[in-house]
Amino acid sequence: MPTNILQFTVLLACMAILTIVMGKWLTRVFIGPTHSFPERCTYQLFGIDPNESMTWSRYAAALVLTNAVMMLLGYLLLRMQTWMPLNPLALSAQAPDLAFNTAVSFITNTNWQAYSGETSLSNFSQMAAITFLMMTGAATGVAAGAAFILGLGRSNTQGLGSFWVDLTRIIYRVFLPLCLAMSLIYVWQGIPQTLNSHVMVTTLEGVKQHIILGAVASFEMIKHIGTNGGGFFGMNASHPFENPTPITNALHILSMLLIPAALTYAFGSILARRRQGWVFFGTFLVLFIGFLAMVYSAEQSGNPLLTAAGADQALTVAQPGGNMEGKELRFGIAGTSLFVATTTAATTGSVNAMHDSLTPLGGAVALAQMMLNSVFGGAGVGFINLIQYAILTIFLVGMMIGRTPEFLGKKIEAREIKLVMLAVLAHPLSILGFTALAAIWPGTTDSLNNPGAHGFSEILYAYTSGTANNGSAFAGLNANTPFFNTTIGLSMLVGRYLTMLPMLAVAGSLAAKKSVPETQGTLPTATPLFLILTLCVIVVVGGLTFLPAMVLGPIVEHIDMLAGRLY
Repeated sequence: MPTNILQFTVLLACMAILTIVMGKWLTRVFIGPTHSFPERCTYQLFGIDPNESMTWSRYAAALVLTNAVMMLLGYLLLRMQTWMPLNPLALSAQAPDLAFNTAVSFITNTNWQAYSGETSLSNFSQMAAITFLMMTGAATGVAAGAAFILGLGRSNTQGLGSFWVDLTRIIYRVFLPLCLAMSLIYVWQGIPQTLNSHVMVTTLEGVKQHIILGAVASFEMIKHIGTNGGGFFGMNASHPFENPTPITNALHILSMLLIPAALTYAFGSILARRRQGWVFFGTFLVLFIGFLAMVYSAEQSGNPLLTAAGADQALTVAQPGGNMEGKELRFGIAGTSLFVATTTAATTGSVNAMHDSLTPLGGAVALAQMMLNSVFGGAGVGFINLIQYAILTIFLVGMMIGRTPEFLGKKIEAREIKLVMLAVLAHPLSILGFTALAAIWPGTTDSLNNPGAHGFSEILYAYTSGTANNGSAFAGLNANTPFFNTTIGLSMLVGRYLTMLPMLAVAGSLAAKKSVPETQGTLPTATPLFLILTLCVIVVVGGLTFLPAMVLGPIVEHIDMLAGRLY
Protein backbone atom coordinates (compact mmCIF):
# COMPACT_ATOMS: atom_id res chain seq x y z
CA MET A 1 0.00 0.00 0.00
CA PRO A 2 2.71 2.62 0.84
CA THR A 3 4.46 1.74 -2.43
CA ASN A 4 1.27 2.44 -4.37
CA ILE A 5 0.80 5.80 -2.66
CA LEU A 6 4.43 6.65 -3.47
CA GLN A 7 3.77 5.74 -7.11
CA PHE A 8 0.81 8.14 -7.23
CA THR A 9 2.80 10.90 -5.53
CA VAL A 10 5.78 10.61 -7.87
CA LEU A 11 3.65 10.66 -11.02
CA LEU A 12 1.59 13.64 -9.85
CA ALA A 13 4.78 15.50 -8.88
CA CYS A 14 6.18 14.85 -12.36
CA MET A 15 2.93 16.11 -13.82
CA ALA A 16 3.18 19.34 -11.79
CA ILE A 17 6.74 19.95 -13.02
CA LEU A 18 5.79 19.23 -16.62
CA THR A 19 2.85 21.64 -16.24
CA ILE A 20 5.30 24.53 -15.86
CA VAL A 21 7.57 23.41 -18.70
CA MET A 22 4.74 22.71 -21.12
CA GLY A 23 2.83 25.79 -19.98
CA LYS A 24 5.73 28.03 -20.93
CA TRP A 25 5.98 26.28 -24.29
CA LEU A 26 2.26 26.74 -25.01
CA THR A 27 2.48 30.40 -24.05
CA ARG A 28 5.13 31.00 -26.70
CA VAL A 29 3.11 29.04 -29.25
CA PHE A 30 -0.10 31.00 -28.58
CA ILE A 31 1.31 34.53 -28.53
CA GLY A 32 4.63 34.28 -30.36
CA PRO A 33 4.96 37.11 -32.93
CA THR A 34 6.98 35.17 -35.51
CA HIS A 35 6.10 32.34 -37.89
CA SER A 36 8.45 29.51 -38.82
CA PHE A 37 9.33 28.63 -42.41
CA PRO A 38 7.01 25.57 -42.58
CA GLU A 39 4.19 27.70 -41.15
CA ARG A 40 4.71 30.45 -43.72
CA CYS A 41 4.74 27.85 -46.50
CA THR A 42 1.45 26.46 -45.19
CA TYR A 43 -0.12 29.93 -45.08
CA GLN A 44 0.94 30.59 -48.65
CA LEU A 45 -0.27 27.18 -49.86
CA PHE A 46 -3.78 27.68 -48.42
CA GLY A 47 -4.02 31.44 -48.90
CA ILE A 48 -4.07 32.23 -45.18
CA ASP A 49 -3.53 35.77 -43.89
CA PRO A 50 -1.51 35.26 -40.68
CA ASN A 51 -2.36 38.77 -39.49
CA GLU A 52 -6.14 38.25 -39.59
CA SER A 53 -7.99 38.44 -36.29
CA MET A 54 -11.33 36.62 -36.48
CA THR A 55 -14.50 37.39 -34.59
CA TRP A 56 -15.76 34.51 -32.48
CA SER A 57 -18.41 33.65 -35.06
CA ARG A 58 -15.89 33.53 -37.92
CA TYR A 59 -13.46 31.57 -35.76
CA ALA A 60 -16.21 29.08 -34.91
CA ALA A 61 -17.31 28.80 -38.55
CA ALA A 62 -13.74 28.14 -39.70
CA LEU A 63 -13.35 25.50 -36.98
CA VAL A 64 -16.58 23.69 -37.81
CA LEU A 65 -16.16 23.79 -41.59
CA THR A 66 -12.56 22.60 -41.39
CA ASN A 67 -13.56 19.74 -39.13
CA ALA A 68 -16.43 18.85 -41.46
CA VAL A 69 -14.14 18.63 -44.48
CA MET A 70 -11.60 16.50 -42.59
CA MET A 71 -14.37 14.25 -41.25
CA LEU A 72 -15.66 13.74 -44.80
CA LEU A 73 -12.14 12.90 -45.99
CA GLY A 74 -11.74 10.36 -43.20
CA TYR A 75 -15.14 8.84 -44.02
CA LEU A 76 -14.23 8.45 -47.70
CA LEU A 77 -10.89 6.82 -46.89
CA LEU A 78 -12.60 4.30 -44.61
CA ARG A 79 -15.25 3.56 -47.24
CA MET A 80 -12.59 3.05 -49.93
CA GLN A 81 -10.20 0.98 -47.82
CA THR A 82 -10.49 -2.02 -50.18
CA TRP A 83 -8.78 -0.07 -52.98
CA MET A 84 -6.21 1.71 -50.83
CA PRO A 85 -2.52 0.64 -50.53
CA LEU A 86 -0.83 -1.07 -47.54
CA ASN A 87 -3.66 -3.58 -47.20
CA PRO A 88 -2.02 -6.99 -47.75
CA LEU A 89 -4.62 -8.68 -45.52
CA ALA A 90 -7.34 -7.49 -47.96
CA LEU A 91 -9.47 -5.99 -45.19
CA SER A 92 -12.84 -4.80 -46.48
CA ALA A 93 -14.13 -1.24 -46.20
CA GLN A 94 -16.20 -0.21 -43.23
CA ALA A 95 -19.99 -0.15 -43.59
CA PRO A 96 -21.58 3.32 -44.05
CA ASP A 97 -22.89 3.59 -40.48
CA LEU A 98 -19.61 2.36 -38.97
CA ALA A 99 -17.52 4.67 -41.18
CA PHE A 100 -19.73 7.60 -40.13
CA ASN A 101 -19.30 6.69 -36.47
CA THR A 102 -15.53 6.28 -36.85
CA ALA A 103 -14.98 9.53 -38.77
CA VAL A 104 -17.09 11.52 -36.30
CA SER A 105 -15.39 9.82 -33.39
CA PHE A 106 -11.86 10.74 -34.39
CA ILE A 107 -12.48 14.29 -35.61
CA THR A 108 -14.31 15.11 -32.36
CA ASN A 109 -11.35 13.84 -30.29
CA THR A 110 -13.55 11.00 -28.97
CA ASN A 111 -11.98 7.88 -30.50
CA TRP A 112 -14.92 5.65 -29.67
CA GLN A 113 -14.36 2.41 -31.57
CA ALA A 114 -17.19 0.08 -32.55
CA TYR A 115 -14.59 -2.08 -34.30
CA SER A 116 -11.34 -3.86 -33.46
CA GLY A 117 -8.45 -2.05 -35.12
CA GLU A 118 -6.26 -4.99 -36.08
CA THR A 119 -9.09 -6.86 -37.84
CA SER A 120 -10.91 -3.89 -39.36
CA LEU A 121 -8.34 -1.35 -40.54
CA SER A 122 -5.33 -1.57 -42.83
CA ASN A 123 -2.05 0.18 -42.05
CA PHE A 124 -2.98 2.83 -44.59
CA SER A 125 -6.31 3.51 -42.86
CA GLN A 126 -4.64 3.55 -39.43
CA MET A 127 -2.21 6.24 -40.62
CA ALA A 128 -3.99 8.22 -43.36
CA ALA A 129 -7.43 8.28 -41.75
CA ILE A 130 -7.19 7.56 -38.02
CA THR A 131 -3.83 9.14 -37.09
CA PHE A 132 -4.58 12.12 -39.35
CA LEU A 133 -7.92 12.75 -37.64
CA MET A 134 -6.37 12.27 -34.18
CA MET A 135 -3.76 14.93 -34.96
CA THR A 136 -6.13 17.51 -36.42
CA GLY A 137 -8.99 16.82 -34.00
CA ALA A 138 -6.73 17.32 -30.99
CA ALA A 139 -5.15 20.43 -32.52
CA THR A 140 -8.64 21.86 -33.05
CA GLY A 141 -9.40 21.51 -29.34
CA VAL A 142 -6.16 23.19 -28.29
CA ALA A 143 -6.77 25.98 -30.84
CA ALA A 144 -10.20 26.59 -29.30
CA GLY A 145 -8.57 26.69 -25.87
CA ALA A 146 -6.00 29.23 -27.11
CA ALA A 147 -8.68 31.46 -28.63
CA PHE A 148 -10.71 31.25 -25.45
CA ILE A 149 -7.78 32.25 -23.24
CA LEU A 150 -6.81 35.12 -25.54
CA GLY A 151 -10.42 36.30 -25.62
CA LEU A 152 -10.55 36.44 -21.83
CA GLY A 153 -7.46 38.64 -21.78
CA ARG A 154 -8.60 41.22 -24.34
CA SER A 155 -10.77 44.33 -24.09
CA ASN A 156 -12.65 46.46 -26.60
CA THR A 157 -11.98 44.10 -29.49
CA GLN A 158 -13.94 41.63 -31.56
CA GLY A 159 -10.95 39.47 -32.50
CA LEU A 160 -9.93 36.13 -30.98
CA GLY A 161 -7.04 35.50 -33.37
CA SER A 162 -6.89 33.33 -36.47
CA PHE A 163 -8.06 29.70 -36.34
CA TRP A 164 -5.81 28.82 -39.27
CA VAL A 165 -2.74 30.25 -37.56
CA ASP A 166 -3.57 28.60 -34.23
CA LEU A 167 -4.18 25.21 -35.84
CA THR A 168 -1.00 25.37 -37.93
CA ARG A 169 1.22 26.45 -35.05
CA ILE A 170 -0.14 23.81 -32.69
CA ILE A 171 0.46 21.03 -35.19
CA TYR A 172 3.96 22.17 -36.16
CA ARG A 173 5.23 23.39 -32.79
CA VAL A 174 3.45 21.12 -30.29
CA PHE A 175 2.19 17.83 -31.64
CA LEU A 176 4.75 16.97 -34.33
CA PRO A 177 7.91 17.50 -32.21
CA LEU A 178 6.39 15.84 -29.13
CA CYS A 179 5.14 12.88 -31.12
CA LEU A 180 8.45 12.40 -32.91
CA ALA A 181 10.49 12.44 -29.69
CA MET A 182 8.13 10.25 -27.69
CA SER A 183 7.65 7.77 -30.53
CA LEU A 184 11.38 7.05 -30.44
CA ILE A 185 11.16 6.41 -26.70
CA TYR A 186 8.23 4.08 -27.27
CA VAL A 187 10.17 2.14 -29.91
CA TRP A 188 13.01 1.81 -27.39
CA GLN A 189 10.50 0.35 -24.93
CA GLY A 190 9.35 -2.26 -27.42
CA ILE A 191 6.33 -0.75 -29.19
CA PRO A 192 6.40 -1.72 -32.90
CA GLN A 193 6.82 0.88 -35.65
CA THR A 194 6.74 -0.70 -39.09
CA LEU A 195 4.83 -0.66 -42.37
CA ASN A 196 4.59 -4.46 -42.28
CA SER A 197 1.04 -5.51 -41.53
CA HIS A 198 1.77 -8.90 -40.00
CA VAL A 199 4.38 -11.54 -39.29
CA MET A 200 4.24 -15.31 -38.84
CA VAL A 201 6.13 -16.66 -35.81
CA THR A 202 6.66 -20.04 -34.22
CA THR A 203 5.70 -20.18 -30.55
CA LEU A 204 7.58 -22.12 -27.86
CA GLU A 205 5.06 -24.91 -28.34
CA GLY A 206 5.98 -25.09 -32.02
CA VAL A 207 2.69 -23.64 -33.25
CA LYS A 208 2.55 -21.08 -36.06
CA GLN A 209 1.01 -17.78 -34.91
CA HIS A 210 -0.11 -14.82 -37.00
CA ILE A 211 0.78 -11.51 -35.30
CA ILE A 212 -0.55 -8.15 -36.48
CA LEU A 213 1.96 -5.28 -36.68
CA GLY A 214 1.97 -1.68 -37.90
CA ALA A 215 2.98 1.89 -37.13
CA VAL A 216 1.96 1.52 -33.48
CA ALA A 217 4.47 3.80 -31.73
CA SER A 218 3.50 6.93 -33.69
CA PHE A 219 -0.17 6.01 -33.23
CA GLU A 220 0.28 5.69 -29.45
CA MET A 221 1.95 9.05 -29.06
CA ILE A 222 -0.72 11.23 -30.66
CA LYS A 223 -3.33 8.99 -29.08
CA HIS A 224 -2.24 10.07 -25.60
CA ILE A 225 -0.63 13.50 -26.04
CA GLY A 226 -3.76 14.61 -27.93
CA THR A 227 -6.11 13.01 -25.36
CA ASN A 228 -7.54 10.87 -28.16
CA GLY A 229 -7.53 7.30 -26.85
CA GLY A 230 -8.33 4.99 -29.77
CA GLY A 231 -6.53 1.67 -29.87
CA PHE A 232 -4.44 0.34 -32.74
CA PHE A 233 -5.52 -3.03 -31.34
CA GLY A 234 -8.90 -3.94 -29.92
CA MET A 235 -7.40 -4.41 -26.45
CA ASN A 236 -6.10 -0.83 -26.52
CA ALA A 237 -3.44 0.01 -23.91
CA SER A 238 -3.76 -3.39 -22.24
CA HIS A 239 -2.19 -4.93 -25.38
CA PRO A 240 1.55 -5.58 -24.90
CA PHE A 241 2.33 -3.92 -28.25
CA GLU A 242 0.62 -0.70 -27.14
CA ASN A 243 1.74 -0.67 -23.51
CA PRO A 244 4.53 -3.19 -22.91
CA THR A 245 6.19 -1.91 -19.71
CA PRO A 246 5.50 0.08 -16.53
CA ILE A 247 7.54 2.90 -18.08
CA THR A 248 5.20 3.18 -21.08
CA ASN A 249 2.24 3.01 -18.70
CA ALA A 250 3.60 5.96 -16.73
CA LEU A 251 4.41 7.90 -19.93
CA HIS A 252 0.88 7.27 -21.23
CA ILE A 253 -0.55 8.75 -18.01
CA LEU A 254 1.73 11.80 -18.05
CA SER A 255 1.03 12.37 -21.74
CA MET A 256 -2.73 12.41 -21.17
CA LEU A 257 -2.47 15.03 -18.41
CA LEU A 258 0.27 17.13 -20.04
CA ILE A 259 -1.64 19.64 -22.19
CA PRO A 260 -4.83 19.91 -20.06
CA ALA A 261 -2.72 20.71 -16.99
CA ALA A 262 -0.31 23.00 -18.85
CA LEU A 263 -3.15 25.18 -20.16
CA THR A 264 -3.73 26.45 -16.62
CA TYR A 265 -0.13 27.73 -16.50
CA ALA A 266 -0.39 29.16 -20.03
CA PHE A 267 -3.58 30.95 -18.97
CA GLY A 268 -1.81 32.51 -15.98
CA SER A 269 1.18 33.56 -18.09
CA ILE A 270 -0.75 35.04 -21.01
CA LEU A 271 -3.13 37.02 -18.77
CA ALA A 272 -0.41 37.87 -16.21
CA ARG A 273 -2.51 36.17 -13.53
CA ARG A 274 -0.29 33.35 -12.32
CA ARG A 275 -2.16 32.87 -9.04
CA GLN A 276 -5.42 32.53 -10.96
CA GLY A 277 -3.83 29.84 -13.13
CA TRP A 278 -2.66 27.91 -10.09
CA VAL A 279 -6.14 28.10 -8.57
CA PHE A 280 -7.54 26.45 -11.67
CA PHE A 281 -4.76 23.86 -11.60
CA GLY A 282 -5.58 23.22 -7.95
CA THR A 283 -9.25 22.73 -8.81
CA PHE A 284 -8.31 20.11 -11.38
CA LEU A 285 -5.91 18.41 -8.98
CA VAL A 286 -8.27 18.23 -5.99
CA LEU A 287 -11.02 16.67 -8.12
CA PHE A 288 -8.56 14.23 -9.66
CA ILE A 289 -7.07 13.10 -6.35
CA GLY A 290 -10.55 12.63 -4.88
CA PHE A 291 -11.68 10.42 -7.76
CA LEU A 292 -8.37 8.53 -7.81
CA ALA A 293 -8.75 7.74 -4.11
CA MET A 294 -12.27 6.43 -4.74
CA VAL A 295 -11.41 4.12 -7.62
CA TYR A 296 -8.21 2.86 -5.96
CA SER A 297 -10.00 2.16 -2.68
CA ALA A 298 -12.85 0.38 -4.45
CA GLU A 299 -10.60 -1.81 -6.59
CA GLN A 300 -8.12 -2.58 -3.80
CA SER A 301 -10.95 -3.58 -1.46
CA GLY A 302 -12.01 -6.20 -3.97
CA ASN A 303 -15.35 -7.72 -4.81
CA PRO A 304 -17.14 -9.63 -2.02
CA LEU A 305 -18.75 -11.84 -4.65
CA LEU A 306 -15.31 -13.08 -5.69
CA THR A 307 -14.39 -13.67 -2.05
CA ALA A 308 -17.53 -15.74 -1.61
CA ALA A 309 -16.51 -17.75 -4.67
CA GLY A 310 -13.17 -18.61 -3.03
CA ALA A 311 -10.87 -16.04 -4.66
CA ASP A 312 -8.06 -14.69 -2.49
CA GLN A 313 -8.15 -10.87 -2.75
CA ALA A 314 -5.73 -10.11 0.08
CA LEU A 315 -2.79 -7.79 -0.59
CA THR A 316 0.47 -9.69 -0.04
CA VAL A 317 4.06 -9.60 -1.21
CA ALA A 318 3.23 -12.24 -3.82
CA GLN A 319 0.06 -10.69 -5.27
CA PRO A 320 -1.52 -7.23 -5.62
CA GLY A 321 -4.81 -8.29 -4.04
CA GLY A 322 -8.12 -6.58 -4.70
CA ASN A 323 -10.32 -6.95 -7.75
CA MET A 324 -7.94 -8.14 -10.47
CA GLU A 325 -10.70 -9.22 -12.84
CA GLY A 326 -10.09 -7.62 -16.25
CA LYS A 327 -6.72 -6.18 -15.22
CA GLU A 328 -3.15 -6.82 -16.35
CA LEU A 329 -0.85 -8.34 -13.73
CA ARG A 330 2.06 -6.20 -14.94
CA PHE A 331 0.18 -3.02 -13.90
CA GLY A 332 -1.67 -4.25 -10.81
CA ILE A 333 -4.33 -2.34 -8.89
CA ALA A 334 -2.34 0.88 -8.53
CA GLY A 335 -1.25 1.21 -12.16
CA THR A 336 -4.74 0.34 -13.34
CA SER A 337 -6.56 2.67 -10.93
CA LEU A 338 -4.33 5.60 -11.87
CA PHE A 339 -4.90 4.86 -15.56
CA VAL A 340 -8.68 4.60 -15.08
CA ALA A 341 -8.78 7.92 -13.22
CA THR A 342 -6.53 9.62 -15.78
CA THR A 343 -8.16 8.40 -18.98
CA THR A 344 -11.65 9.44 -17.88
CA ALA A 345 -10.45 12.68 -16.26
CA ALA A 346 -8.58 13.77 -19.38
CA THR A 347 -11.37 12.38 -21.61
CA THR A 348 -8.84 10.26 -23.46
CA GLY A 349 -10.60 6.91 -23.51
CA SER A 350 -7.45 4.80 -23.67
CA VAL A 351 -7.76 1.79 -21.34
CA ASN A 352 -5.23 -0.60 -19.82
CA ALA A 353 -7.98 -2.70 -18.21
CA MET A 354 -11.54 -3.65 -19.03
CA HIS A 355 -13.77 -1.02 -17.41
CA ASP A 356 -16.67 -3.46 -17.60
CA SER A 357 -14.89 -5.49 -14.89
CA LEU A 358 -14.42 -2.57 -12.48
CA THR A 359 -16.29 -2.69 -9.19
CA PRO A 360 -19.54 -0.69 -9.22
CA LEU A 361 -17.89 2.24 -7.43
CA GLY A 362 -14.85 2.04 -9.68
CA GLY A 363 -17.10 2.20 -12.72
CA ALA A 364 -19.05 5.04 -11.12
CA VAL A 365 -15.84 7.08 -10.87
CA ALA A 366 -15.20 6.66 -14.59
CA LEU A 367 -18.79 7.69 -15.33
CA ALA A 368 -18.76 10.64 -12.95
CA GLN A 369 -15.55 12.12 -14.36
CA MET A 370 -16.90 11.92 -17.90
CA MET A 371 -20.22 13.40 -16.84
CA LEU A 372 -18.55 16.35 -15.11
CA ASN A 373 -16.06 16.66 -18.01
CA SER A 374 -14.05 19.22 -16.08
CA VAL A 375 -11.44 17.13 -14.23
CA PHE A 376 -8.52 18.22 -16.45
CA GLY A 377 -10.65 17.29 -19.48
CA GLY A 378 -9.51 16.97 -23.08
CA ALA A 379 -6.77 18.99 -24.73
CA GLY A 380 -8.09 22.56 -24.86
CA VAL A 381 -11.75 21.90 -24.19
CA GLY A 382 -11.19 20.66 -20.62
CA PHE A 383 -9.95 24.09 -19.59
CA ILE A 384 -12.91 25.71 -21.36
CA ASN A 385 -15.28 23.45 -19.41
CA LEU A 386 -13.66 24.45 -16.13
CA ILE A 387 -14.04 28.15 -16.94
CA GLN A 388 -17.75 27.66 -17.62
CA TYR A 389 -18.14 26.39 -14.06
CA ALA A 390 -15.96 29.24 -12.76
CA ILE A 391 -18.23 31.78 -14.48
CA LEU A 392 -21.29 30.01 -13.09
CA THR A 393 -19.73 30.15 -9.61
CA ILE A 394 -19.09 33.88 -9.93
CA PHE A 395 -22.66 34.45 -11.08
CA LEU A 396 -24.19 32.49 -8.18
CA VAL A 397 -21.99 34.19 -5.58
CA GLY A 398 -22.61 37.60 -7.14
CA MET A 399 -26.37 37.10 -6.91
CA MET A 400 -26.04 36.04 -3.27
CA ILE A 401 -24.23 39.26 -2.31
CA GLY A 402 -26.34 41.49 -4.55
CA ARG A 403 -23.62 42.61 -6.97
CA THR A 404 -23.10 42.31 -10.71
CA PRO A 405 -20.70 39.38 -11.12
CA GLU A 406 -17.23 40.17 -12.49
CA PHE A 407 -14.56 37.85 -13.87
CA LEU A 408 -11.06 38.99 -14.88
CA GLY A 409 -12.20 42.60 -14.90
CA LYS A 410 -15.28 41.96 -17.08
CA LYS A 411 -18.92 42.08 -16.01
CA ILE A 412 -20.78 38.78 -16.36
CA GLU A 413 -24.24 39.61 -17.67
CA ALA A 414 -27.32 37.79 -18.95
CA ARG A 415 -25.84 36.96 -22.38
CA GLU A 416 -22.80 35.20 -20.92
CA ILE A 417 -24.87 33.22 -18.41
CA LYS A 418 -27.30 32.05 -21.10
CA LEU A 419 -24.41 30.83 -23.23
CA VAL A 420 -22.77 29.13 -20.25
CA MET A 421 -25.99 27.35 -19.33
CA LEU A 422 -26.44 26.22 -22.94
CA ALA A 423 -23.00 24.61 -22.77
CA VAL A 424 -23.66 23.12 -19.33
CA LEU A 425 -27.09 21.67 -20.18
CA ALA A 426 -26.17 20.32 -23.63
CA HIS A 427 -24.04 17.69 -21.93
CA PRO A 428 -26.65 16.02 -19.68
CA LEU A 429 -29.42 16.44 -22.26
CA SER A 430 -27.39 14.50 -24.81
CA ILE A 431 -26.38 11.76 -22.37
CA LEU A 432 -29.77 11.26 -20.75
CA GLY A 433 -31.75 11.80 -23.94
CA PHE A 434 -29.87 9.25 -26.05
CA THR A 435 -29.72 6.80 -23.12
CA ALA A 436 -33.50 7.01 -22.71
CA LEU A 437 -33.99 6.49 -26.44
CA ALA A 438 -31.70 3.44 -26.44
CA ALA A 439 -33.44 1.97 -23.40
CA ILE A 440 -36.77 1.80 -25.27
CA TRP A 441 -35.39 1.08 -28.75
CA PRO A 442 -36.32 -2.37 -30.11
CA GLY A 443 -33.34 -4.71 -30.23
CA THR A 444 -31.21 -2.86 -27.66
CA THR A 445 -31.25 -5.84 -25.30
CA ASP A 446 -29.72 -7.96 -28.08
CA SER A 447 -26.55 -5.81 -27.80
CA LEU A 448 -26.19 -6.36 -24.05
CA ASN A 449 -24.15 -9.11 -22.40
CA ASN A 450 -25.42 -8.26 -18.93
CA PRO A 451 -28.99 -7.84 -17.68
CA GLY A 452 -30.39 -5.50 -15.05
CA ALA A 453 -28.58 -2.51 -13.61
CA HIS A 454 -25.23 -3.33 -15.19
CA GLY A 455 -26.79 -3.63 -18.62
CA PHE A 456 -28.27 -0.17 -18.14
CA SER A 457 -24.84 1.09 -17.02
CA GLU A 458 -23.33 -0.23 -20.27
CA ILE A 459 -25.79 1.87 -22.29
CA LEU A 460 -25.34 4.90 -20.04
CA TYR A 461 -21.55 4.57 -20.24
CA ALA A 462 -21.64 4.47 -24.04
CA TYR A 463 -23.53 7.75 -24.43
CA THR A 464 -21.61 9.38 -21.58
CA SER A 465 -18.35 8.40 -23.27
CA GLY A 466 -19.58 9.67 -26.63
CA THR A 467 -20.92 12.99 -25.36
CA ALA A 468 -17.86 13.60 -23.18
CA ASN A 469 -15.66 12.85 -26.22
CA ASN A 470 -13.92 10.19 -24.16
CA GLY A 471 -14.21 6.98 -26.17
CA SER A 472 -13.75 4.30 -23.51
CA ALA A 473 -16.46 1.69 -23.09
CA PHE A 474 -18.01 -0.90 -20.84
CA ALA A 475 -17.01 -3.68 -23.21
CA GLY A 476 -20.18 -5.71 -22.61
CA LEU A 477 -22.13 -3.61 -25.11
CA ASN A 478 -22.11 -4.55 -28.81
CA ALA A 479 -22.32 -1.04 -30.26
CA ASN A 480 -21.60 -1.95 -33.88
CA THR A 481 -25.20 -1.67 -35.06
CA PRO A 482 -26.78 1.00 -37.27
CA PHE A 483 -28.72 2.40 -34.30
CA PHE A 484 -25.77 2.69 -31.92
CA ASN A 485 -23.31 3.83 -34.60
CA THR A 486 -25.66 6.64 -35.62
CA THR A 487 -26.86 7.80 -32.20
CA ILE A 488 -23.46 7.60 -30.50
CA GLY A 489 -22.03 9.51 -33.49
CA LEU A 490 -24.66 12.23 -32.99
CA SER A 491 -23.91 12.37 -29.26
CA MET A 492 -20.24 12.98 -30.07
CA LEU A 493 -21.14 15.94 -32.31
CA VAL A 494 -23.41 17.42 -29.63
CA GLY A 495 -20.81 16.94 -26.91
CA ARG A 496 -18.07 18.53 -28.99
CA TYR A 497 -19.67 21.50 -30.69
CA LEU A 498 -22.70 22.45 -28.55
CA THR A 499 -20.37 22.86 -25.57
CA MET A 500 -17.34 24.38 -27.33
CA LEU A 501 -19.07 26.94 -29.57
CA PRO A 502 -21.20 28.66 -26.88
CA MET A 503 -18.06 29.15 -24.80
CA LEU A 504 -16.23 30.68 -27.77
CA ALA A 505 -19.17 33.07 -27.95
CA VAL A 506 -18.63 33.86 -24.26
CA ALA A 507 -14.96 34.62 -24.96
CA GLY A 508 -15.96 36.87 -27.87
CA SER A 509 -18.51 38.68 -25.73
CA LEU A 510 -16.02 39.28 -22.91
CA ALA A 511 -13.29 40.39 -25.33
CA ALA A 512 -15.59 43.12 -26.66
CA LYS A 513 -16.22 44.56 -23.18
CA LYS A 514 -14.29 47.22 -21.34
CA SER A 515 -12.27 46.21 -18.32
CA VAL A 516 -13.63 47.49 -15.04
CA PRO A 517 -11.47 48.18 -11.99
CA GLU A 518 -11.79 45.90 -9.00
CA THR A 519 -13.61 47.27 -5.95
CA GLN A 520 -14.15 46.07 -2.41
CA GLY A 521 -17.26 44.26 -3.61
CA THR A 522 -15.43 42.29 -6.30
CA LEU A 523 -15.19 38.58 -5.54
CA PRO A 524 -11.48 37.59 -5.53
CA THR A 525 -11.05 34.59 -7.82
CA ALA A 526 -7.37 33.85 -7.23
CA THR A 527 -7.90 32.50 -3.71
CA PRO A 528 -8.38 29.11 -2.02
CA LEU A 529 -11.94 30.19 -1.16
CA PHE A 530 -12.83 30.52 -4.83
CA LEU A 531 -11.26 27.12 -5.49
CA ILE A 532 -13.57 25.60 -2.87
CA LEU A 533 -16.61 27.44 -4.23
CA THR A 534 -15.88 26.24 -7.77
CA LEU A 535 -15.49 22.67 -6.56
CA CYS A 536 -18.85 22.88 -4.81
CA VAL A 537 -20.59 24.20 -7.93
CA ILE A 538 -19.04 21.49 -10.13
CA VAL A 539 -20.06 18.71 -7.75
CA VAL A 540 -23.55 20.07 -7.00
CA VAL A 541 -24.49 20.98 -10.58
CA GLY A 542 -23.03 17.75 -11.92
CA GLY A 543 -24.67 15.71 -9.20
CA LEU A 544 -28.11 17.22 -9.73
CA THR A 545 -28.06 16.80 -13.53
CA PHE A 546 -26.84 13.20 -13.54
CA LEU A 547 -28.11 11.78 -10.24
CA PRO A 548 -31.13 9.92 -11.72
CA ALA A 549 -28.94 7.98 -14.14
CA MET A 550 -26.32 7.24 -11.49
CA VAL A 551 -29.00 5.92 -9.13
CA LEU A 552 -30.36 3.59 -11.83
CA GLY A 553 -26.93 2.23 -12.74
CA PRO A 554 -23.79 2.08 -10.60
CA ILE A 555 -25.50 2.76 -7.26
CA VAL A 556 -27.96 -0.11 -7.78
CA GLU A 557 -25.04 -2.30 -8.88
CA HIS A 558 -23.17 -1.48 -5.67
CA ILE A 559 -26.19 -2.34 -3.55
CA ASP A 560 -26.58 -5.63 -5.43
CA MET A 561 -22.90 -6.46 -4.92
CA LEU A 562 -23.08 -5.82 -1.18
CA ALA A 563 -26.21 -7.98 -1.02
CA GLY A 564 -24.36 -10.81 -2.72
CA ARG A 565 -26.28 -10.67 -5.99
CA LEU A 566 -24.59 -10.99 -9.38
CA TYR A 567 -25.18 -8.25 -11.90
